[in-house]
Amino acid sequence: MGLQRPVEPFHRPYSPPEPPSPPRRPKRFAVLAGAAVLALAAVALLLLVPGGSGREEATVRPTPPSGTRQSQTLTALPAPCGTVSKGTVDRTVPMASRTENANSTLTTCTYSPTGAAFPWLRVETRLYASGNTTTPVKDAEEYYDAQWAQAREAPLVRTISLERHRGLGEEAYRWFRADEGRPSVVGQVTARIRNTVFTVTYGERAPGKGAQDAREGVCIAKVTAVAREVLAALNHF
Repeated sequence: MGLQRPVEPFHRPYSPPEPPSPPRRPKRFAVLAGAAVLALAAVALLLLVPGGSGREEATVRPTPPSGTRQSQTLTALPAPCGTVSKGTVDRTVPMASRTENANSTLTTCTYSPTGAAFPWLRVETRLYASGNTTTPVKDAEEYYDAQWAQAREAPLVRTISLERHRGLGEEAYRWFRADEGRPSVVGQVTARIRNTVFTVTYGERAPGKGAQDAREGVCIAKVTAVAREVLAALNHF
């Protein structure tokens, strides 16, 4: 007669030689399958959620269908101060005077209050026209990338936040910083729409580190609202 198997209080470290009982097999496979699904979901989440480990890596740009890139490029720019409404300017820089400059590929408009240094608002738009280059969109992409790289390495400023932002053109980033040696903060949005790159910059007085950090939400909201108006004007020009 064979030996009786002793009753063990703990699970065996290996499977017994006889086949497992029917109730246990489906449960084991269900657990393994569930773990695999969770692992795949975790990987997908890391890749897709903004602010993850790849947040500051180069943007993966979708390639437009063949034949559409050139047809979608801008051929001219609006008036330097023609992309932001008077109401928005009045709310952002009350009693502002404006200074503008323009040529066929670059326009700038600066709003500042009379007799005061702050607040101020500046809109710069740069066009890579098909008449000047055979790769207008590529040139705009390269200029945008250079601006992003400079922001990440900027000296003489204390960067409070710098991140890519979706929903403004093909690509955009938002930057909030404090100028070294000046009691002020600056909010900036730089965005690209096809072969055009525009930058909206807003500055206001904020003495002291605590006051500067506290102004981030307000400044970024203001500069983003202006950037949306500039984008809309370019889309309809």
